[in-house]
Amino acid sequence: MKNKITNENSKLDNLDERADKIGMGGNLLPNITEEKYRERMQKRKEVQKQRIRQRNKKKGLIIINTGKGKGKTTAALGMALRAIGHNQKVAIIQFIKGGWEPGEALALKKFNDKLNFHAFGEGFTWETQDRNRDIELVKLSWEKGVSYIQDPNYKLIILDEIIVAIKLGYLDEDEVINGINMRPKLTHVVLTGRGATEKLIDSADLVTEMKLIHHPFREQGVKAQEGIEY
Repeated sequence: MKNKITNENSKLDNLDERADKIGMGGNLLPNITEEKYRERMQKRKEVQKQRIRQRNKKKGLIIINTGKGKGKTTAALGMALRAIGHNQKVAIIQFIKGGWEPGEALALKKFNDKLNFHAFGEGFTWETQDRNRDIELVKLSWEKGVSYIQDPNYKLIILDEIIVAIKLGYLDEDEVINGINMRPKLTHVVLTGRGATEKLIDSADLVTEMKLIHHPFREQGVKAQEGIEY
């Protein structure tokens, strides 16, 4: 069985290498004739078909959006809209956040038949100034999250800012990993927040790190604005 998996992985790697070698085309290949260009893109199309044919598995994914850059929650909410568009049920549980009603909560209320949205938090630590209360609300959020994770009717569960809750010591990382692994076979779970550990990253199937390059709050004194930050 191990040799079979190794051979399959080797085939996939070879196809990926061929795709990279041929390239994407466009003006990245300026010094060839149109005829040579079409031939090259036809080869790329054939390789792409093989790549798709070989990669035919389906599974529920663990997805992490982390890093210091903006867009972690926004990317997760984009997946929520995509799932709803395919008539799938979605649950969103926001940890830490909750001291205000963000724009996404207002917008997503329109999809109440396909989406359940919960924000048990009461704001950031410097706003609440009550560690015990914060821990209590995080535990409540996790219990609600687990109830959706184990429910086969929900295709996608988003645990927004749960990584921050783990980082602050409010949730046990192993408990979270084990809880997510109890999901049905085709259920996807998204975790967002800064500071994902190597252990958490290793448990995931898809990890994206948002990199901060410029930020108007830090660099220009621009406050958080409706429709952009919340």
